[in-house]
Amino acid sequence: MFDAILIANRGEIACRIMQTAQAMGVRCVAVYSDADAVARHVQMADDAVYIGGSSPANSYLRGDVIIKAALGSGAQAIHPGYGFLSENPDFVEAVEAAGLTFIGPSSAAIRAMGLKDAAKVLMEKAGVPVVPGYHGKDQNDDLLAHEAVKIGYPVLIKAVAGGGGKGMRLVEQPSEFADALQSARSEAKAAFGNSDVLVEKFVTKPRHIEVQVFGDGTSAVHLFERDCSLQRRHQKVIEEAPAPGMTDAVRAAMGAASVRAAEAIGYAGAGTIEFIVDGSDGLREDGFWFMEMNTRLQVEHPVTEAVTGVDLVEWQLRVASGEALPKTQEELTLTGHAFEARLYAEDAAQDFLPATGRLAHLAFASGARADTGVRSGDEISPFYDPMIAKLTVHGPTREVALARLRKALGDTQVAGTVTNLGFLHALASHRGFASGDVDTGLIARDYDALVAKAELSAQALAQGAMMAAINERHGPETGFTLWQPLARMIALQSGGERYDCAVHLSGAHAARIETPLGTVHAMRRGAAWLYGGAPQIPAKRIGSKVYLFGPQGVSFDIVDPLERSSVAGGDTDVIVAPMPGLVKAMLAQSGQKVAQGDRLAVLEAMKMEHSLLAQRAGVVAEVLASTGAQVEAGAALIRLEPETETDT
Repeated sequence: MFDAILIANRGEIACRIMQTAQAMGVRCVAVYSDADAVARHVQMADDAVYIGGSSPANSYLRGDVIIKAALGSGAQAIHPGYGFLSENPDFVEAVEAAGLTFIGPSSAAIRAMGLKDAAKVLMEKAGVPVVPGYHGKDQNDDLLAHEAVKIGYPVLIKAVAGGGGKGMRLVEQPSEFADALQSARSEAKAAFGNSDVLVEKFVTKPRHIEVQVFGDGTSAVHLFERDCSLQRRHQKVIEEAPAPGMTDAVRAAMGAASVRAAEAIGYAGAGTIEFIVDGSDGLREDGFWFMEMNTRLQVEHPVTEAVTGVDLVEWQLRVASGEALPKTQEELTLTGHAFEARLYAEDAAQDFLPATGRLAHLAFASGARADTGVRSGDEISPFYDPMIAKLTVHGPTREVALARLRKALGDTQVAGTVTNLGFLHALASHRGFASGDVDTGLIARDYDALVAKAELSAQALAQGAMMAAINERHGPETGFTLWQPLARMIALQSGGERYDCAVHLSGAHAARIETPLGTVHAMRRGAAWLYGGAPQIPAKRIGSKVYLFGPQGVSFDIVDPLERSSVAGGDTDVIVAPMPGLVKAMLAQSGQKVAQGDRLAVLEAMKMEHSLLAQRAGVVAEVLASTGAQVEAGAALIRLEPETETDT
């Protein structure tokens, strides 16, 4: 076994590899860019080496710098994780030329599977079923159009290089082929530097099922299948193992085909054989076809680990160090069911637009495995994939596992950036998905329902107002007027809408909250509150925002009433104190000309400073309070000359 390895990656996969390697007594060396100087994977590592600027091209894609870092750190091997250099055969050769071990397949195996057209020819020779299509070298437009007619519409045009849905176009009829071909080629050229395409039969109700394989360079085993049909823009969202509706006969056929594929290229390490499956009439032994092979550890490998009890990273380290495959095919078993959901900083309602921002708060549900590379306070950088975490659950049956997934998603708390958490929960609650009726078009068909926002409830609004009104550290009455009915006006804003609420306390254990959506009565029970008889929603106040978590989480901005002048009875001549506080600074002077919005005084209340602004232009007629004065709510502080007398 290696004494030390360098992990040529970042984020959650770097942390994941370290967890296993360090448990095995292997010293781990991290690499980091400017953006990752204080990242979680850097702090977890035994040693860390700076490799360049924030852009991947200036850091994580610099193979020569990474190899130099490995040699300088005493590492004996390099683990690539996934993405970046993980499937770059030139990097593999450079690693081996430097006298280091690459923890993964050979450069020859990566090259064999690197181009989809060549890989499919190779798979046909190995007896692996492939989708009917054209995978030839001749890229003549007329020839491709002719082949599409032979295959039969609808067809799929796919770039021979790359993945992630780039350079891929669905063509429903011959009249659309020419434009789709030009568009696919252009996108493929920009993304991969290669405009060549292949044409395949499009399966009308396709399912994406992949098989985890593991080889030692000579022989291979499979660790059963994963269903990755829930996709948006050809990218996976929720994966599960085993596949719904899978039979022993189909599993055996897919597993055997996958082992043939791995052994045909002398594969070593963890890899995935991806199949397109016809789900229109159940799973059949003649209804699956090879799509491509991922020559690396997959993002969704935790679901396979959950149902097999195998640590795939441990297997990678053992096989790369020269050990035999830890288990034979007969020793591998499948137990229960598992799901993995990918939690992203993205706006699902805006076509999954990636988001950035600082994670003001991050907490994962108990009972779920959370693979993450970030913590509370970390920044979601624009330079890298915006994944926050992968949440994996396991149960004895699919129904139990899915219920645990819904609970894990509902109990996960993220504040500070928009996420796809609500979308994931809606997807996990989808009736068709729950029944196992899945295919790659499900999300697109039901997109509007999956991203729909729940209506804001009076209870949620009341809780937001209550959290804005009370000071949790000093007790529920803090900030309310003494010797008067405990009442306070609270303005909240969410989704562009403003909600003016009134919080009326009756001692420390009861309250009435008047909201535009209705009046809610709250009762304190121990350390928690009941709102309208319902338990409070898990929530957190951070600065001037209140976050209510759960399946349909909502956040409120607390509108500071003192950022605008508060006017008694609509009188724009008088600036009053909306609540009790200390006059921190009186800035207005008698006779002073002021413009609308000018700051006239600073009031300290609720342990925060607030500005009192002029409601209109005018002249200060009288200053009624001085710096250092303690004033009550409604106290007149400044009076302007009547508007008719204002010299503007």
